Amino acid sequence: MSDIRAVVSRLRAAGCVFAEDEADLLVAAATTPAELAALVERRVAGLPLEHLLGWAEFHGLRVTVRPGVFVPRHRTGFLVDVAVSLAPPDPVVVDLCCGSGALGAAFAAALPPRELHAADVEPAAVECARLNLPGARVHQGDLYDALPSSLLGRVSVLLANVPYVPSDAVATMPPEARLHEPLVALDGGADGLDLARRVAAGAPEWLAPGGTLLIESSERQAPVLAEILAAAGLSPRVHSCDDLGATVVTGTAKL
Repeated sequence: MSDIRAVVSRLRAAGCVFAEDEADLLVAAATTPAELAALVERRVAGLPLEHLLGWAEFHGLRVTVRPGVFVPRHRTGFLVDVAVSLAPPDPVVVDLCCGSGALGAAFAAALPPRELHAADVEPAAVECARLNLPGARVHQGDLYDALPSSLLGRVSVLLANVPYVPSDAVATMPPEARLHEPLVALDGGADGLDLARRVAAGAPEWLAPGGTLLIESSERQAPVLAEILAAAGLSPRVHSCDDLGATVVTGTAKL
């Protein structure tokens, strides 16, 4: 399958919306016609393009992504932009539920932190994040349990791209997400906000005075999430980006 037109045709028939762009990437990644044919077959079978390539484009960076690791979404770049705009100079940053570490990497590229920590419960994600965050400390564990106690009361920016898909909506997600990304990175519980509640409840003791927690959500969930952050003692604010279809809710600790 050395003819790129044949690759485009196969991808388009499989429902790939950006068949031409994907074909270019797969052709560039393959070293032989046989390897290209194998890549196309796996893509047609539903494997995420990013897992096949071994990387995802995120916020201007190429982020290493391995099979079984959540693929960072383009819209989540808005969370990084909001975080950078609110961060103090020389911040201490934590990327919680870090997945591949894409948020931490993008933040560090825009505003080098004094300290950068990342954490995830999934071993495959931790391994991937260590590749993408060579200057950071990457921890494995459940939310705050993974972090060293030396961070208590010192975190300037707490990035938390927690899963927020309601449990009964996971089955409606595209197959490449629900079949090839870990369920723990997708399922947010009955209303999609179970993990957000846990993160909000623990945030005040980890945030520095004036530090900010940032969580991505859907537009519909944002008012409820703002109430959750307020109940935890944080000052909430909803940020939206129509161009990306992105919503981020922030909670700032009292000075």
